[in-house]
This record gives sequence, C-alpha cells and structure tokens, in this order.
Amino acid sequence: MKEVKIESTFKVYDDLGELPDAIQQLMQSAIATRENAYAPYSKFKVGAAILLDNNEVVVGSNQENASYPSGLCAERTAIYFAGAKYPNAKILTMAITASSQNQVTNSPIPPCGACRQSISEYEIKQEQPIEIYFMGAMGKVVKSNSLANLLPLGFDRSFL
Repeated sequence: MKEVKIESTFKVYDDLGELPDAIQQLMQSAIATRENAYAPYSKFKVGAAILLDNNEVVVGSNQENASYPSGLCAERTAIYFAGAKYPNAKILTMAITASSQNQVTNSPIPPCGACRQSISEYEIKQEQPIEIYFMGAMGKVVKSNSLANLLPLGFDRSFL
C-alpha cells in the first residue's frame, strides 16, 4: 500500500480592488450577467464571464426550471456557448460570482461538481489550464490556476 497526498494551491484576494485590471473587468462582466439570472426557485443567482484567446468575452447566467434539474448553471451556460460560437478558441480565464436573495454571500463560492466536470473537459481538450476566479456577491476572491486544483483525479476521455 502507498499513501498519496494531493494538494491544491489558491490565491485569495481581499476584494475586487486587489485583482489585476483585466480580471476586475472580467469579474464586472460576470457581476452584470449575474443580474440576468433566472432563479425564481432558489433565489440564488450566478454569473460567469469567460475570456477567450481571441479576446472575446462570453457570459452566462444560471437558468432555472420548475422541473428540476432541467435548468443550467451559469458556468456551463457560458462554456457551452463559447464552445458553440468559438469552437477553436481557447479559454484563458473564467470569472464566477454568486449571490443569494436569502442570505449574504460574502464568501467565495466555487463552481458545483457538474460545472467542474464540464470545465475540466474543455481544459483537457485545449491542453492548457483555465484560470478560474470565484467570489460571492462581495468580499474575497479566490484564484485557481487550473480546474485541476478544484477537481483532482478528474474523470476524462482516457477512461472511455
């Protein structure tokens, strides 16, 4: 038997003002898009903004449906649209922000498991890490240099 230790490293910024200007702008796009979320059931709105290597910014917000789980998260809305509209572009950076109408969200909120798996697919496909920044409605912002930090031992096409 052998024990394996897996570690992840993140950078934590105290607030948006500490981020590089380009990342602040990307996060502001995610914040603006968050307000377009359709979340009448959960009251939990999420916005995502993706910077592509062709300098396009693609955004997405979560879209709920009374027939759970027919809705779609903001991250997957954005990443699937990017893949459909710009199939040859690489994803450089993703900014994610979430807010709740039921409570204050001032802690960083990472992508859910389904979104992590979807982002992982694109990271593997492009053979290049995707920087991911995530936050609540306010407060600290966390940066991961790669989706692999958020989903170690991921499932990919090599298993199929």
